[in-house]
Amino acid sequence: MTGSLRGWNCPGIALLLIGLAVGVPCMADDEYQGPRQRMLDEIQATVTRTQLHTGRQRLSARVMEAIASVPRHEFVPQELRDLAYANRPLPIGHGQTISQPYIVALMTELAGLQPDDVVLEIGTGSGYQAAVLATLVRQVYTIEIIPDLGQRAVTDLSRLGYANVQVRIGDGYHGWPEHAPYDAILVTAAPDRIPAPLLEQLRPGGRLVVPVGPPDQTQSLKLLRKDEGGLLQEEDVLPVGFVPLTGAH
Repeated sequence: MTGSLRGWNCPGIALLLIGLAVGVPCMADDEYQGPRQRMLDEIQATVTRTQLHTGRQRLSARVMEAIASVPRHEFVPQELRDLAYANRPLPIGHGQTISQPYIVALMTELAGLQPDDVVLEIGTGSGYQAAVLATLVRQVYTIEIIPDLGQRAVTDLSRLGYANVQVRIGDGYHGWPEHAPYDAILVTAAPDRIPAPLLEQLRPGGRLVVPVGPPDQTQSLKLLRKDEGGLLQEEDVLPVGFVPLTGAH
């Protein structure tokens, strides 16, 4: 999972596979309407501040609508709900965080998602990024290495009606080959180098969004595009700080 411009999250495998069932959560509880709008405004302000790095003046309306539709307060611990819509990472246990909303939005934008896409996420964490993805694509497969977090994400995603998500508990370095190829792959923990299995599981025309670099140092958020001939184009998007991708690899 992830955090913010610097400092973040978790990874992903063991072998528990869990399927979730459908829908979009109800946002009728609008005690959070004001904080949610401030979060969206802060995301746009951060996009403006970082555009020299990213080359992006704004994010698409489709991505911002997805961010607005997901009840972030449902993915944070009860005692932190007052901070749920702050544009910052928050702890979720096991030394992990729910990602900064700006980073979730940016990675989602970079993935270039279409409604019929099938997406792989490495590092489920709280399930928040998976929920955002689920509002935009046909199917999400997500892998979490910490069993407690994975089980909790299954419970929350199912309770909120995100039926097009399947969660696997294990080491995400090797991806999820049974459902490949993927239209997009998002990695929310930093490997020293890009895992070859993920490149293999990305379909021609697909996109891989991944932070790369050593632990405890600034890493680079990268966007890789695979062309129809299988050749890769790599773009360095933004300096970031993620927890390392862990597991036996």
